[in-house]
Amino acid sequence: MVYSQNKPAYQLFTAQGKQTTYAKLFKAVQEADVIFFGELHYDPIAHWLQYELVKDSYQNKQQVQIGAEMFENHQQWALDLYQQGKITAEQFQDTVKLWGNYPTDYKPVTDFAVLNHIPVFATNIPRSYARVVAKGGLSGLDTVANERKKWIAPLPVEVNFELPSYKALLGTGHGGEMPGVQAKNFVSAQAIKDATMAYRIHTTYQKGSKYFHLNGTYHSDFKEGIVWYLRKHNPNYKVLNISTVYQDDLGRLEPEHKNKADFILVVPKTMTQTEYFKF
Repeated sequence: MVYSQNKPAYQLFTAQGKQTTYAKLFKAVQEADVIFFGELHYDPIAHWLQYELVKDSYQNKQQVQIGAEMFENHQQWALDLYQQGKITAEQFQDTVKLWGNYPTDYKPVTDFAVLNHIPVFATNIPRSYARVVAKGGLSGLDTVANERKKWIAPLPVEVNFELPSYKALLGTGHGGEMPGVQAKNFVSAQAIKDATMAYRIHTTYQKGSKYFHLNGTYHSDFKEGIVWYLRKHNPNYKVLNISTVYQDDLGRLEPEHKNKADFILVVPKTMTQTEYFKF
């Protein structure tokens, strides 16, 4: 019988593919302003590592902030009530529509933040408005009431279809999982999410803090997506990005994953996955 003596749950690599350590990742985090933790939404190791980085930064006497794709801007009022102690964790979960894996994957870090008075910000555009863009383009947002446009990045929003990540979506020739959606509109829907999250980070960032932003890998890989929009607001942000990938072999970083991020979290393909569904 052939088997590995050790069964590591993950391995960290640098952008160039060199094995590295949590200590070096943590040191890099402490030197950054905004840390984009690109996750695979169903991966428990990424969620655990997010928690550990937030906890260790807090215990290292750093000023910490958290933003999350998983919370939409119009839900901030409920987050505020929870953070102010006016509703319980259970009441928060019952008050707004959260992702299906919130209890297992996002509740631990949110509860830790609330317990330790770490600000948590909803950053994503309301899903219904992203759908408007996917179906009819950015012009569809003209129909949104002015008082609700506060939940969207200031319009008009530039969409750079030449960004490699957006260009790759265009190359699919369809609207992802939305039948009948034109490719350019589908990309625009991704862009309005990225632009809104970037704007929300920029307007809530407090100088000197470590701002952890939790999002799917697509939104920050290669420092495109949210990062591209954030740098349009302020090119001087010290940005660190982390990407999560699955591989059979944890001994080396596969070539297609190199340079996706400053640090790449490699998890074995056999890792148990949480039950991810958005609603």
